[in-house]
Amino acid sequence: MPDKYGVGEDAYCYPGSTVLRNKLDIRDETTLSEAEQQLTAIAADDVEFNPPPYDLAYLQNIHRRLFSDLYEWAGELRTVGMAKQDTRFCQPAFMAQEASKIFKRMATANWFEGMNRADLIVAVADAYSDINVIHPFREGNGRSQRILFEHLIMNAGFEISWWNIEKDEWLLANIAAYNCVLEPMEKVFKKCIGHAIV
Repeated sequence: MPDKYGVGEDAYCYPGSTVLRNKLDIRDETTLSEAEQQLTAIAADDVEFNPPPYDLAYLQNIHRRLFSDLYEWAGELRTVGMAKQDTRFCQPAFMAQEASKIFKRMATANWFEGMNRADLIVAVADAYSDINVIHPFREGNGRSQRILFEHLIMNAGFEISWWNIEKDEWLLANIAAYNCVLEPMEKVFKKCIGHAIV
């Protein structure tokens, strides 16, 4: 029975179900989604900002902090291939290597420090889109990645808020970026990235 990621039956789900195995033994997808939202919102307040360097391990730690109350595999890289509609994410065997390349590019760009807002928007949209294609976790990629990029953007000296972004706008920007069209993602970050922190 394929789930929203098209992985079908896998060890992450209860047998004959698309519901992810979880510590609360919730067997209903809607109830699990609500529990996820509530628990990760609480956990997000405890994720401390750290300056760079950032890497895949840093992103894994964010995921672990957000989801450890719910999933045994919180913070662990997924072991199954995944796709959403026409979007195929990086295969597990290549995730660490590909993520390393992206983080190295950001390090070479000095974590975007010293960029003006316009250049930061373009750089962040590109890096975010690349990491999204890695999609390192079975669930919770977006939430973990947004916190990573909050840290990255704040370290670069700018305010960041996701509140003005509609769910459909976010989804379409990610799909466009997967197809190498970055303008919608740049528009998203233009709304999200605020004033320079003084």
